[in-house]
Amino acid sequence: MPAPSASSGGPDSVDASAAGTDDSEPPPGPPAPDGESRAGGAGGKARNWIRRARRLALAAILLLLLPLLIAETALRINYTGDPRPGTHTRSKDAIWLGHAWVDGRKTDADVTALAARLADTGIRDLYVHAGPLEHNGTLPKSAYPKARWLITAVHRKLPGVRVQAWLGDELAPEKPDAMHLERSATRAAVVESARQVVAAGFDGVHFDLEPLHSGDRNYLALLDALRPVTPLLSVAAHQIDPLPAFHSFWGTVTGHPKWWSQEYFGQVARRVDQIAVMSYDTMQPLQSLYGGYVAQQTSLALQVTPPGTDLLMGLPFYHENRFGHWAHAETVPAAVRGVRLGLSRTDADRANFGVALYVDFAATEDDWTSYRKDWVRTS
Repeated sequence: MPAPSASSGGPDSVDASAAGTDDSEPPPGPPAPDGESRAGGAGGKARNWIRRARRLALAAILLLLLPLLIAETALRINYTGDPRPGTHTRSKDAIWLGHAWVDGRKTDADVTALAARLADTGIRDLYVHAGPLEHNGTLPKSAYPKARWLITAVHRKLPGVRVQAWLGDELAPEKPDAMHLERSATRAAVVESARQVVAAGFDGVHFDLEPLHSGDRNYLALLDALRPVTPLLSVAAHQIDPLPAFHSFWGTVTGHPKWWSQEYFGQVARRVDQIAVMSYDTMQPLQSLYGGYVAQQTSLALQVTPPGTDLLMGLPFYHENRFGHWAHAETVPAAVRGVRLGLSRTDADRANFGVALYVDFAATEDDWTSYRKDWVRTS
């Protein structure tokens, strides 16, 4: 607390007046709290700096949150309205199946149960995990010893359903110990692996290579080389920029450019027979926001996918809770409603369109019921 001044009525001021001191000199004021002069001491400067820093931090937070708030509000609005009648399955849906189907763990009884599960649905393609590929692009035949058995059984019990070999791997440079698509020898080996699984009886090859950065020309070169090798070429695709150039911004901030530009998505779609958008792991915290996001993704993908290419939107048939995916938000009903809204607004009559269910071994009865009721329209 500051000391009292000489004019404050203390004993010292009475003595000074009685002594007749010259009052033309102003009495000294109290010392600055920090011991320095009142004309801008270090403590005052420090407090001013702290206040300015707080204001700048608040302004920065608002600058970051405002675009996010606007974007999330747009997604919520995107989830409103009613889908158009007829925006249901075109019988060109797909499902990802785990490795157990080709490594000997499944039996004839499992195929019979699968056939009953898929009867009267829109599923036409099975993406059966037959990999993963080695980092050099090769694929050991020992990875899929029961492939021929499965393909024969599916063709017998589910006529018209195609069995594709699902091949994948992690990619450099984001993953240090991974596949290097920039190496021509690696791409050549991947092409040979595709030729190998087609010779084993698969109806086509489905590639899931991640994380694949937007604009990767080596991936496009690989797709061009794969087209003559397989009668059916299918790929799993990253989501499309929800905002222009968002993949660049996100990549700079996090080191993981999760999204593709819409232009690059179109370049991929024009090189394949089928493209399935991995429209899950979206970081959305509410069903309405997730459904609005899926509606947006559906519209963006439809705009650049050629009519002759099958476009499939992924449905989350799994229930993890982690950063990027909240099971209470990313639900099958929300995804299907989003797909139908995006289809209704962009190209309601698109024939080569469907959904892809990820993944069989994590699916619940509720997932299957929602898919049948909301998309297939069966009870």
